[in-house]
Amino acid sequence: MSNEELVELSSVELRNRIGTKEISPVELLEACLARIESLNPAVNAVTAMSVKRARQEAKAAEAAVRRGEDLPLLHGLPTGIKDLEETKDLLTTYGSPLYRDFVPSWDNVMVGRVRAAGAVVVGKTNVPEFGAGSNSRNPVWGATGNPFNPTLNAGGSSGGSAAALATDMLPVCTGSDTGGSLRNPAAYCGIVGFRPSPGMVAVERRAMGWTPISVLGPMGRSVADLCLLYATQIGQHDTDPLTFPIDGDAFAEPWPVDLGSLKVAWTEDFGNAPVEKGIRATMREKIKGMRSLFRSLDKVDMDLGETDRCFDVIRAVSFVARYRDAYENNRELLGPNIRANYEIGANMTLADFAWAHAEQTRIFRKFQELYRDYDLVVGPTVGFSPFPWKQLYIEEMDGRKLRNYYHWMASVYVISLATNPAVSLPCGVDHRKMPFGLQVIGRFRGDGEVLGAAHAMEQAFKRIPGLARPKPDLGKLRKARPDLKSIVTHPPKLNAKPTKGPAPGAL
Repeated sequence: MSNEELVELSSVELRNRIGTKEISPVELLEACLARIESLNPAVNAVTAMSVKRARQEAKAAEAAVRRGEDLPLLHGLPTGIKDLEETKDLLTTYGSPLYRDFVPSWDNVMVGRVRAAGAVVVGKTNVPEFGAGSNSRNPVWGATGNPFNPTLNAGGSSGGSAAALATDMLPVCTGSDTGGSLRNPAAYCGIVGFRPSPGMVAVERRAMGWTPISVLGPMGRSVADLCLLYATQIGQHDTDPLTFPIDGDAFAEPWPVDLGSLKVAWTEDFGNAPVEKGIRATMREKIKGMRSLFRSLDKVDMDLGETDRCFDVIRAVSFVARYRDAYENNRELLGPNIRANYEIGANMTLADFAWAHAEQTRIFRKFQELYRDYDLVVGPTVGFSPFPWKQLYIEEMDGRKLRNYYHWMASVYVISLATNPAVSLPCGVDHRKMPFGLQVIGRFRGDGEVLGAAHAMEQAFKRIPGLARPKPDLGKLRKARPDLKSIVTHPPKLNAKPTKGPAPGAL
């Protein structure tokens, strides 16, 4: 089997073949490194790398197979870690000049669990500065280009992971999500992203530990691949008060779901999210294609309350909790998104904060009412087709000025407020021939059920014209040379030494 064929195998297939000794972890790692060398210049998805250590780990994984040891779920699989997660002895910049030489001497909880499951950590994947915004560009590493057109946005904040998966550079990549950061880049790059229920995956870097707005989660080229990673991330930990005892192995494979028994609600805009005309038309066409799959598929109207104002407050308060020291001491080194969020929050009152949490509770309860009549809710993941990465964000829709730099992401952040588990599932292409993501939202705490439904839909979509997962033209991509690093003003210090103890003001 050639390197090209090897890296295109699913994570599940790769892990099975490693277990049966058909594939060597060393062989797989070298194939991934060759793919990174070939394609990363075109998309700038993988940032700091740990090649020497990865090769040592791959050799150790190969030896374990030969000895006939019991092998964990991710044994020998090359893996990318989003550059918001502390990773031992590997440069972790958060996309910020403040941390361009920060090398943690520890793995955070999620990274430690992924390593313990046998993953071979190859490198970090690109993000916006401190993960703020859905355009993965920062002054340390530059921008990540979309694999289908590298002059366009790959989404964010897990854009590097999404682009690395879409181009088969790495079979396993992690992500995180506050206002859509697992789902938006998955939609833009034609892969699968899953926002889990809060508390399923421990988030020790969340400053406000009792607030469920931010989660960690998996991405994958398929739902089955995603489940393999998700099972290793799940579990209670005493750094996150929202976690609880749960068996991650129960999620290692998609649960069986009969689509023909499901009643499904669909929407173009979740009540009031900005969605451009082309995406609305695309959504209607996709619904026509999948209508026969379900027991029923009904368009519903939603009025969930003041979702935009609520998200403004909750997001801003979390930025105040995280970045007060950085803002007060190094404001000039913070990007405009971080400063804007902090300043919004700093001007709010306790009454604003109390209102927002009460409104989020009302939004949660209103959204759950849909599940009295339906098993799933579906809609577009993102209301806009991918736009140029040099454009920071969408400022207006069909002549209407949007509220702020993240308002264009309302179709995903409204679900963050509701806290229901949600999958972004590849569903053909949109009106501009770019990947279209279908957001599939399950019941409260229904992670297994929604992943099972998404898997069944994914399999059905392969047989329906216009609904199957699109894939980028890698031959064309290899020839592309976009200027993705033109915005680098504070390049990383690649020879930095490990730092003991937590990063001051880290996420």
